[in-house]
Amino acid sequence: MADYQETLDLSSYAALGDSFTEGLNDPGPDGQYAGWADRLAGMLAAGRAEHDFRYANLAVRGRLLDQIVAEQVPKVRQLQPDLVTLCAGGNDILRPGSDPDLIAGRFEAAVLELRENAGTVLICTGFDTRNVPVLRHLRGKIATYNAHLRAIADRNGLAVADLWSLRSVHDRRAWSEDRLHLSPEGHQRVALLAARSLGLPVEADPEAAWPPAPVLTPADQRRENLQWARTFLLPWVGRRLRRESSGDHVEAKRPELLPL
Repeated sequence: MADYQETLDLSSYAALGDSFTEGLNDPGPDGQYAGWADRLAGMLAAGRAEHDFRYANLAVRGRLLDQIVAEQVPKVRQLQPDLVTLCAGGNDILRPGSDPDLIAGRFEAAVLELRENAGTVLICTGFDTRNVPVLRHLRGKIATYNAHLRAIADRNGLAVADLWSLRSVHDRRAWSEDRLHLSPEGHQRVALLAARSLGLPVEADPEAAWPPAPVLTPADQRRENLQWARTFLLPWVGRRLRRESSGDHVEAKRPELLPL
């Protein structure tokens, strides 16, 4: 694996992906979502002179891998950033009948193009969904896809933020109410992991212990699960049955490399 200590001198960063990288559900100060990629950009900018770091976030919620390849990857040819992060394929894995082997092949083709137009490429594995309702049934497919991603990283000299092994996000507080997107603290843990994966010094441990949490009774848990199913799960299933996406009519929040 390549030595990523050289990336401490990064002066530009473009983030590609779906809702995970767009930053749902981490409210930012400007009314848009922030998220782990924005937080990572802030860490990268902190060690540089004012206005000496530029950042673009091309990610759009709901995007499938082929959409990311068609809409976002070509932008990198124009931007020529020092760093690109590509976290994609999760929405494809969620689709019935999806094949992680085929998705991984398309992912590697995208990586090869990015390597020609960026100094460093960082990718993310998928989360371990063993404690996530509904998604726990996809754990085997996600593990297969992750094995491909690690092999792709080895073959192509990529940095990897290994979300599967990030134990701190197994805590319920790492996730927002919809249980599909991270909470602000969850995004911060991922940003710290990504920074560490690039060889950057970090001020906190992404695996730091959470403070004690209140214990829910079985009745409270059932009530919470029913509320979640009505509010989030059923609308999510309905969108998939109608072949709708939460990203329809949504554009990238930061499509150009701008000073941070």
